[in-house]
Amino acid sequence: MKIKSLLLLTISLIILTSCKSDKSNEDELIAKAKSIHDRVITLDTHCDINVKNFTDSLNYTQDLDTQITLPKMKEGGLDVAWFIVYTGQDSLNESGYKKAYENAMSKFKAIHKLVKDIAPNDIELALTSRDVRRIIKNGKKVAMIGVENGYPIGTDLSNVGLFYEYGARYMSLSHNGHSQLSDSNTGERDSIWLHNGLSDLGKQVVSEMNRVGMMIDVSHPSKQAMKQMIELSKAPIIASHSSARALCDHSRNLDDEQLQWMKKNGGVVQTVAFTSYLNTEKNDARSKALKDLEKTVLDSLGSKWMSMKEISSLPKGDQRDKYIETYIKMKGIVKEKAKTMEGLPPAVDVTDFVNHIDYLVEKMGIDHVGISSDFDGGGGIEGWSDASETFNVTLELVKRGYTEEEIAQLWSGNLLRVLDEVEAVAKTMQTES
Repeated sequence: MKIKSLLLLTISLIILTSCKSDKSNEDELIAKAKSIHDRVITLDTHCDINVKNFTDSLNYTQDLDTQITLPKMKEGGLDVAWFIVYTGQDSLNESGYKKAYENAMSKFKAIHKLVKDIAPNDIELALTSRDVRRIIKNGKKVAMIGVENGYPIGTDLSNVGLFYEYGARYMSLSHNGHSQLSDSNTGERDSIWLHNGLSDLGKQVVSEMNRVGMMIDVSHPSKQAMKQMIELSKAPIIASHSSARALCDHSRNLDDEQLQWMKKNGGVVQTVAFTSYLNTEKNDARSKALKDLEKTVLDSLGSKWMSMKEISSLPKGDQRDKYIETYIKMKGIVKEKAKTMEGLPPAVDVTDFVNHIDYLVEKMGIDHVGISSDFDGGGGIEGWSDASETFNVTLELVKRGYTEEEIAQLWSGNLLRVLDEVEAVAKTMQTES
């Protein structure tokens, strides 16, 4: 009995020591990750906005029910947010272009209002990588501007320069639907294409973007359009929010051939934290399990459940805006209820996200990969559901063995390097002309 008791005691001590050791190692890992997170510049290339949240009474100084706000950026240690001037695709005529232009200008003005009038002591607009570093050194958060869909420029090439003057430092030439400039990835659904890549005007826009110093974003255009942009561009390009198609077969992701084009071009792919672009199977299983709850909550809020396709088909204006507002509220309620539900399929999370980063780094090299969220535009995953959880991405990168230098590249170094190179090309072109 004494031998048996001694053996049990020894085993217990080994287990206890092992648990303490594991806890100590975990604490050291977290401390290391926090130290790195504080030192590197964290930059997210895609955060959508709603102009209603840029008023004197309702704005990003408050902890709004949105994924990106100043309090959330401060809590999560997110230094740079690219706010997006997004316009959905509509009719290819002067009336459509006029409305799109007005929408784009309202978003430019909202961002400028935030940095100039609402919170000038907390956040500042950056136009260059030098601005980014200066602003952060001064203890402020950084705003940058990207344009999602070139549709608002209409047929007026001078609008490229105008948008640049308003602070736009990247632009995609299409979104969900073919624009007057470029085919969209959505053409894969029916194999119907408008331009077989870029239109003649789209090709001129590529050249003009090079000339003014605006990065070309290929996250939404078709594969053929992307190929033509790379062939035409004198500067590196970016994919502002896309992941690896080999891991998740979605037309918004880039296949291995496209990744090699990006590498050769010297560009960067900003891996996106969007559930259905990271792991379709996990996303679909969990969505199916939560669908009944979503219907119940929406019903209690006075609305009926709709698919994303049905939401997109709603008439633009107050009706669609009101439904989307209710839908976002429902998602928040469901998210909280899901925390206590048993037997739910696992959510797409930070590990799935960093799996894509790993794959992209393996295929293209560390110099060509970055990070984006698509917050308030459908993005957000378990562990990085809003800007307040930004640290969790760094923690997972540290767990995977990435060095501080590599993490700095992924978070901002690669993207800012491309921005610098695009600026240099523009200066050369302007001098030669």
